[in-house]
Amino acid sequence: MVYSYPLYRPPAEADNIIIQATYGCSYNNCTFCSMYKSKSYQVRDIEDIYKEIDILSSSYPQSGKIFLADGDALSLDTSYLLALLKYLKKSFVKLRRVSLYASAQNILNKSSEDMELLFANGLNLIYYGVESGSDVVLKKITKGVNQSEIIESLNKASNAGIKISATVILGIGGSKYTDEHIRDSAKVINETRVTYLSTLQLGLEEDSKEKFYKNFSDFTMLDDHEILCEQKRFIELLNPSNKIIFRSNHASNALHLAGTLPREKGRLVQELEVALNIGKRAFVPNIFRGF
Repeated sequence: MVYSYPLYRPPAEADNIIIQATYGCSYNNCTFCSMYKSKSYQVRDIEDIYKEIDILSSSYPQSGKIFLADGDALSLDTSYLLALLKYLKKSFVKLRRVSLYASAQNILNKSSEDMELLFANGLNLIYYGVESGSDVVLKKITKGVNQSEIIESLNKASNAGIKISATVILGIGGSKYTDEHIRDSAKVINETRVTYLSTLQLGLEEDSKEKFYKNFSDFTMLDDHEILCEQKRFIELLNPSNKIIFRSNHASNALHLAGTLPREKGRLVQELEVALNIGKRAFVPNIFRGF
């Protein structure tokens, strides 16, 4: 296998097969993200992918989970994805999950029937960066969509049967917009049906800072204590209609949390209150953190 680097995948896909259906990201304008800035978006020749699948299925015939890279493989035409999913199902006899990164734009560009077809042919899980529910913040980070479009796209995916692993970035509203960032992000989760929810702390790579601050001139970074106050308010506002598996165990987080919402909401809030009272001694040391 010869991959096009840099190559990214969610932490949960660490032990699974990764197949690059595209290179780069079809949008690639989010100012906080530097993941695919060195790549141009490209759709790969499906025949080349078939050859790679033949090699992988021969080498790892027992594999049950596959992640389709790069940044948002759901940008591919539905006919392309269906052909790819069918070839994967034929090649891996024990295949039980295919996942990929997806954006609101990807989902909104597909019909409900498209999403249902993809689910019926094996697309089980999408990783989705909500980042923020605030229209002001979404505009400042040039996310390219607003809150209502995020809610619409998430519901279109879940209505089709596809599980969603959603991410909210703590601190991305800075000090000025912290309240509406948390309030509106909680609203997004409460009005949709995600299966998994993660929070991570904002981290800016050097090559993305200039563009980020140019678009977000009134941004002031929060410290760890302020971030955990955001986390506490966020969890307090969450009242999902379905069971959500919650994690804040990304390497960027000052405090690692895990629980099921809404059942363990009280315990999670209590853990945050204890950490906030203890202060820095309760936080993950910076040396062990990264983005």
